[in-house]
Amino acid sequence: MDIPSGVRRVAESLDDVPAYVYDLAGLGRHASAVRAALAGTELCYAVKANPDPEVLRALAPYADGFEVSSGGEFEHVRALLPDALLSFGGPGKTGAELALAPSAYRWHVESPAELRRLRGPADVLLRVNLDVPVTGAALAMGGGATPFGMDPDGVAECLALLGAEPDGRGALRLRGVHAHLASGLAAPDLLTLAETVLAYGRSLGLREFNLGGGMAVSYTRPGERFDWAAYGAGLRALARPGETLRVEPGRALTAYCGWYLTTVLDVKRVHGERFAVLSGGTHHLRTPVTKGHDQPFAVLPRNGEGEDGPVTLVGRLCTPKDVFARRVPAALAVGDVVAFAMAGAYAWNISHHDFLMHPKPEFHYLG
Repeated sequence: MDIPSGVRRVAESLDDVPAYVYDLAGLGRHASAVRAALAGTELCYAVKANPDPEVLRALAPYADGFEVSSGGEFEHVRALLPDALLSFGGPGKTGAELALAPSAYRWHVESPAELRRLRGPADVLLRVNLDVPVTGAALAMGGGATPFGMDPDGVAECLALLGAEPDGRGALRLRGVHAHLASGLAAPDLLTLAETVLAYGRSLGLREFNLGGGMAVSYTRPGERFDWAAYGAGLRALARPGETLRVEPGRALTAYCGWYLTTVLDVKRVHGERFAVLSGGTHHLRTPVTKGHDQPFAVLPRNGEGEDGPVTLVGRLCTPKDVFARRVPAALAVGDVVAFAMAGAYAWNISHHDFLMHPKPEFHYLG
């Protein structure tokens, strides 16, 4: 595994307090390549993937805007990047959040009830939940089993409300549709979904389409990358003159820039199985628990060559679920550093930081 030299430098001086390292230069190169591949399509970063201030600043030159899903995210990004275009999405918006609509670039309406509560001026997209077959997805966001967005009946109700213009609702300007139907898909599958969303939106006479995110990221094959070039070319072929197409990647932009470093505190055998107990835990990096995978890693030895063989890497929380990887081959010893890769998205920000009140990790940034 190719580990940036800056990550190695942090590892050399790491003590028992774990550390996150964000390779901002690498992130910039990746975002620049994605931006070029998507020429003709607007690129909006989904802040929920990683709202770290330095990560957002590094992405700003390459993003047309940012997608936020709460009032907290809205205020966070607005304070860091006052001129950024913010699209506000997510179900269950509070009254305080609805009041932000006039200052958002786009407002993603989740239901007729939300639209009735909304006051403009605001530019809105109707989030559609289309019941279409999706194979190979890591996470399905559409269909009857999910609460996100609206089925065609809900969309029709919203269109009637917008057309009626009661009590000043004419200040709400319908711009198009938003759809995020699945996550973890390869470019051909995402393009198939895009065709479906475009056809539906065009049937309503609309010309702006937010196609969401969902680009595949493989934790079992960390060297594999989503085919941005094919996806961008496919979107250009699907677009018609005068239409606006927008995508909202999150994980696929930032996952690769992050590393989580933690030291080995103990190596032990229990009922014949070898465990390495680390100074960190899934309260810092919850990704392998939430996705049920082995987090890719490399061992940086500091005390000579450790014992080799299958080992389960665990944290020091009082729960058997505190596991990073199970029965993986590794040579390690007490004092070595384990560098977990692909820790730049849905990692620190979704973890249960205060469980057992262990120290928070340090944060380092490679420019």
